[in-house]
Amino acid sequence: MKADSIGLYVHIPFCVRKCAYCDFCSFPPEKYADKKRYISALCDEIADYRDAGATLDTVFFGGGTPTLLDGEEFAQIFRAIRKSFKISPDAEITMEANPKTMTRENLGAYISEGVNRFSIGLQSIHKNELKMLGRIHLYDDFLESYKLLREFSINNVNVDLMYGIPSQTAESFSATLDAVTALNPEHISLYSLILEEGTPLWKRRDALKFPSDDEDTDMYFSAVDKLASCGYRHYEISNYAMPDRESRHNLKYWRDEQYIGVGLSAYSYFNGMRYGNTSNMENYIGGFFERPTTAETIDNATEAYEYVMLALRLADGFSLSEYRARFGEDFLKTRRDVVDRLLKMGYADIRAGRFFLTDSGMYVSNAILCELI
Repeated sequence: MKADSIGLYVHIPFCVRKCAYCDFCSFPPEKYADKKRYISALCDEIADYRDAGATLDTVFFGGGTPTLLDGEEFAQIFRAIRKSFKISPDAEITMEANPKTMTRENLGAYISEGVNRFSIGLQSIHKNELKMLGRIHLYDDFLESYKLLREFSINNVNVDLMYGIPSQTAESFSATLDAVTALNPEHISLYSLILEEGTPLWKRRDALKFPSDDEDTDMYFSAVDKLASCGYRHYEISNYAMPDRESRHNLKYWRDEQYIGVGLSAYSYFNGMRYGNTSNMENYIGGFFERPTTAETIDNATEAYEYVMLALRLADGFSLSEYRARFGEDFLKTRRDVVDRLLKMGYADIRAGRFFLTDSGMYVSNAILCELI
């Protein structure tokens, strides 16, 4: 299966300080000595795709903290991308950003290379909640960064927010929502805090006061209502967008489309195969990232499982006729009892030939998916 237009994910693993909840592949300053070598290895990996024959219509720089790259470092990576891929004239090119690391000089360099969408990790406007999460910025830092992006005429900005933070209240969460929606960003991502084993927050979990399950639920549904009233469409479990401002890159994951991931621990789904890179920095710098020739081919059963799992993250769900044509079975017929129960409970719906989860269903989607697939 050869792709014509695909997405490219570029992993930048460096960060000023690892957040208390983070289990991503990222490293604090003591690893900065490897930054130049890492970028060189990254460019080498990108060069391996020179004969892929694909056009990029989305590029996403994630991390870590991509805004720790200076202008020349970013330009070096982008030169490598241009040598190996064609880039669509209307490509969405996103960069994740920490408010404390955004400078006018570097932003100008990123934008001159083509970055046209920024995703800023705010999480909360409250100092105590940011400190609890181990964030390095304050709300004022975010406001300065947001203003700077608007000065650069960037009209596609996402803001990351979080609920379920220790000591967070309904009132403090509402204040965060009010402050951010007043700024009118084009996109808002809203995540429930997940305690990942081994993280500093996980180790302190017994000494911290988390919102109760009921409080967590109330925060979720208050956000759904608030964001809808402000014009945001709840198009994915954790994502809300103004019209035509959905994350085109992330939609590739949820629609089971093809993408290439480069960098430490990055994963790809390309030409019918799924494969991932090492998370060992020394091995990666040494050029030992996994090649497509060693990848796992996705069989029909696995693809059907992933298709449903990903599609039901989306408010639009999936087309029942498309599922039947693609996988050779009637989705509803083989799951009739479960589907009927979900419909009766208001967790799912069928409309215009599409099966999808409601807002209530999205909130308990993990349990629903266990029953369906």
